[in-house]
This record gives sequence, C-alpha cells and structure tokens, in this order.
Amino acid sequence: MPMDLKDKNQNVEKNKHFINSVEFALTGIKTVYKDERNMRSHTIVGAVVILLGFIFRLNQQEWLWVLLSIFLVVIMEIINTAFENVVDMVTNKHFHPLGKKIKDMAAGAVLITSLFALLIGAIIFLPKVIQLVFH
Repeated sequence: MPMDLKDKNQNVEKNKHFINSVEFALTGIKTVYKDERNMRSHTIVGAVVILLGFIFRLNQQEWLWVLLSIFLVVIMEIINTAFENVVDMVTNKHFHPLGKKIKDMAAGAVLITSLFALLIGAIIFLPKVIQLVFH
C-alpha cells in the first residue's frame, strides 16, 4: 500500500504519549480485522470456543490454557500480516524468492500455533464431550 503524500510529511520520531500509542495499536488491530479474512475466522472460532467454555463450565486452569491458545493464534496472525505487508512493501508486490520464503515461514508460525490451539482444545473439550455423550 503506497504512502499518502500527507504520510510522507509526518514526523517519524518515537511516540512519547501513551494515549497516542494505544490509538495507533488499536488502529493496527482494526486494520488486521478489516484486511485479513483469516483474522476474522480466528476470532469467530475463538468466540465459539469461549462460548463452549461457559457451556462446559471450564475451571480456572482450563480457561488459562484456552485463552492462551486463542490469544497466541490472534497474535501470530497479526505478526504474519505485518510480515506480509513488509514483504509487499519492500518488493513492491512483485515476486521475490526471499519474500516468498519469509511469507511462508510466517504462515507456518500461524499454522503451528493453530495446531497447538487445536491440541489444547481437544485435550480440554474431548473428555467433556465424551462424558456428555456416553453418560
């Protein structure tokens, strides 16, 4: 995404105000949700898992693992998106083997984190579902 002319004239020194830092961070989060279908999918799945957590009355330890898993996936998706955008900016959206390698590795990190979350979900929810179905 090319920078607007007004962006080129902005001061690029470190932000010194906490409120501005929070506003910039929230803008980044909004941008990821707007631009990335996978982020929206991860959020929907995370919300369903949280709902299931209430239905199955997870204990404190289970909640910690479930929430850790959800947040790790969301964080990795944000990092993946950042890598993708940096590669696109540097390569001007043209194919470059190193750019592809970077994007693939970042996507792999999201995949591994998602598999971790799936494993945690299976460990926590499968026994509860089995108990519900067979008892």
